[in-house]
Amino acid sequence: METMDEAQRKEQALQQLALLIRRHAPAGGTHRTAIPSLSLMHATHLSEPLESVYKPSICVVAQGAKMATLAGETYRYDPSTYLVTSVELPIMGTIVEASPEIPYLSLKLSFDVDVILEFVEKTNHPAFVSAEAGRGIAVSQTSPVLLEAIVRLMQLLDAPEDIPVLAPLVIREVLYRMLQGEQGALLYQFAISGSHAYNIAQAIRLINRQYDRPLAVEQLAKSVNMSISAFHKHFKRVTAMSPLQYQKTVRLQEARRLMLTEAVQASDAAFRVGYESPSQFSREYARMYGRPPMLDVQELRGSIKDSKVLV
Repeated sequence: METMDEAQRKEQALQQLALLIRRHAPAGGTHRTAIPSLSLMHATHLSEPLESVYKPSICVVAQGAKMATLAGETYRYDPSTYLVTSVELPIMGTIVEASPEIPYLSLKLSFDVDVILEFVEKTNHPAFVSAEAGRGIAVSQTSPVLLEAIVRLMQLLDAPEDIPVLAPLVIREVLYRMLQGEQGALLYQFAISGSHAYNIAQAIRLINRQYDRPLAVEQLAKSVNMSISAFHKHFKRVTAMSPLQYQKTVRLQEARRLMLTEAVQASDAAFRVGYESPSQFSREYARMYGRPPMLDVQELRGSIKDSKVLV
């Protein structure tokens, strides 16, 4: 139960965060910043569901709300919560609360999971870390100390000369505060070499680097020193899908992006993401998105244009 002081600190930090995001992301869309791992989002309208592969990151909302969907599972986050992903996951994001009067304002901070391992030796890390891999995505309650650290990170954008020295230090504080939260034990799993979660994270990196190539699950399991049965079991625990489903999702998301943002024809997009048969690509695309490729992209492009949302 939060004390009045903690509630006031959270509210004050969220107000500061909203002002800072508005200042550095004054227009709609996604904005990169002078801190390479930090990006900002500003939207005045609800969005169509749009996908991307989320790298290990923390997503914090100052105003509005967003829904993240992974293999049919939904995770809602707003100013009272934050989203954390521990591995690369193909996620569909939808802004569900936004208006011109109260725009959706958020930030995403990517991080290197290996940094977390350093905290294991220096802090009172969880005494028990389950051998069973957990889901690579979670929603946690925000805390005043976490929000205040994020505000300090955002304030560095007003002093760019300080960023090279101070940003890495503040990012480490953000990660430390995150690890003190309710998902700390889960996050540690993905940093501990040899754990099931760590091995699956390594396999996921390999798939994302080579998603356009045929997937040999047996070789992939062997490369991370896991039996095929254990590999399948823990891969699904982390990603909510099988290795082949994961690769297919990544392929189709990338094909959709190519058609939407680079005006690539469906057949070309199919070959570029690894499909040998355009007809198989069209069938699987329609099964995932409910419409044939080019019709889906035309509809999506029109919806984005009408809503004036650039995400």
